[in-house]
Amino acid sequence: MPDPGDLQARRLRFELVELLLVAAGAVPGALLRWQAEARLGPVLGGAPWAQLLVNLTGCLVLGLLAGPIPWRTPLVLCLGIGFCGALTTFSSWMLNLVRLAELDRAGEGLWLLLASLVLGLLAAAAGAAASHRLMAALRRRRL
Repeated sequence: MPDPGDLQARRLRFELVELLLVAAGAVPGALLRWQAEARLGPVLGGAPWAQLLVNLTGCLVLGLLAGPIPWRTPLVLCLGIGFCGALTTFSSWMLNLVRLAELDRAGEGLWLLLASLVLGLLAAAAGAAASHRLMAALRRRRL
């Protein structure tokens, strides 16, 4: 019978590895988000449009991770939960829509809402399709 203390120590090490994978992705995701809004916001017409680009990037990455990739769990922890979780935020998107409405720019807010939904779905689907194609190509190479 396994030693309960040994089992507890292994579980703690596993949880620490998971935490480190999430943190390793979250730091660059947060930094990229900050820099995208700071540097691309003025070029794209404001922070809401820079945020759209950031969110679409996150949709594409999550779509890729949804495919049949090997080593899925570590990649999902690092890139999905960590990187994309820090890069994209639903709350900031909603706040930007409210701010546009408060500034009497509801039309722009509606465009942002529609663009985010339609392009986000397309980006996620494109990422998933690319993942399937990539894995199929790798399988063919091995044969």
